[in-house]
Amino acid sequence: MPTAALQAAVILGSGSASFEMMRYLTERLPAMIAPRWVDTRIQPIAIRDVLRYLVGAADIPGDVNRTFDIGGPEVLTYRQMIQRYARAAGLPRRTIVPVPLLTPGLSSHWVGVVTPVPSEIAKPLVGSLVHEVVAHEHDIAQYVPDPDGGLIGFDRAVELALEKIQGDDVQTRWSDARRRDPSKGQDSDPDWAGGSELEDVRTLDVDASPEEVFDVLQAIGGEQGWYSWPLAWRVRGVLDRLVGGPGHRRGRRSSKHLVLDDVVDVWRVEDVEPGRMLRLRAEMRLPGEAWLEFRLEARDGGTRITQHARFTPRGLAGQAYWYSLMPFHPLVFSQMIAGIGEAAEALRQEQAVGSEKAEQADTASD
Repeated sequence: MPTAALQAAVILGSGSASFEMMRYLTERLPAMIAPRWVDTRIQPIAIRDVLRYLVGAADIPGDVNRTFDIGGPEVLTYRQMIQRYARAAGLPRRTIVPVPLLTPGLSSHWVGVVTPVPSEIAKPLVGSLVHEVVAHEHDIAQYVPDPDGGLIGFDRAVELALEKIQGDDVQTRWSDARRRDPSKGQDSDPDWAGGSELEDVRTLDVDASPEEVFDVLQAIGGEQGWYSWPLAWRVRGVLDRLVGGPGHRRGRRSSKHLVLDDVVDVWRVEDVEPGRMLRLRAEMRLPGEAWLEFRLEARDGGTRITQHARFTPRGLAGQAYWYSLMPFHPLVFSQMIAGIGEAAEALRQEQAVGSEKAEQADTASD
């Protein structure tokens, strides 16, 4: 079948794995010992130009069967990209010392430690940077002409990406993609499929509306945290990374809103009903399957929160895992639901004060 394939180097855009790798390396390391590929020539391209090419490619004649190189208007080294990102982000100039001993394999593990991008994703990204990644032709322009103002340059692409990040308007991230193990349970499986289920259920009545509680739930994880024993969550994330899991590096796409399939640290949104329910499925390395679910029910001007932690163990290891952590459940899960309730009630009070001030301002203006 005839195929038109577009080949790009580093894609500059909020949520792009290659952009996030560069971003976190720059922001977290004022000085770095870097591999030799920091001086490799690269032709990055803005995500907006990539999308324009992808949309335009739909009109390429059906008999075209080839690859097209796509790249932005500038050819830079990775070192130059880091320094220009630092300048755009308002950071001091970075100190970069290249050494010959860092192989692509070692580099990918180093990237996995410093950035949220796991080493298994960093490895092909780093591997592509070992060799010069510069467009050898611009034939795509025959089918998708360049815009009147030309392609977007590096500095403007970074500026647009930072605007998205700082405005909490990142639509998708590299971590949104997932590969699901076909041997694991599916959403359509009956409740009894997959073996016995262990659970921890807690309820709490709070003086806040379901909508206010849901606003708090939508902000859980990431920089906000999990409303309980932060050290325990950090340790669990580190342990998960040590056994090859994602840990807590992935963070969140948005700090205030969740949609289906969003990543929240080591969890993924499996189901969400605004104002009613949020269910998260664990993607950490576990001897079983785990979910964390919140259901909201309006009651007497307030809300009853039901917090439901479920675990389907695999073998004796799964049983041992659950029961070894049971002594900590009251501390972790009780604090969590209590913290969510307190945050929701504080949000209600804050909104009430804001409404009162607005009414006073309206009265004064009259």
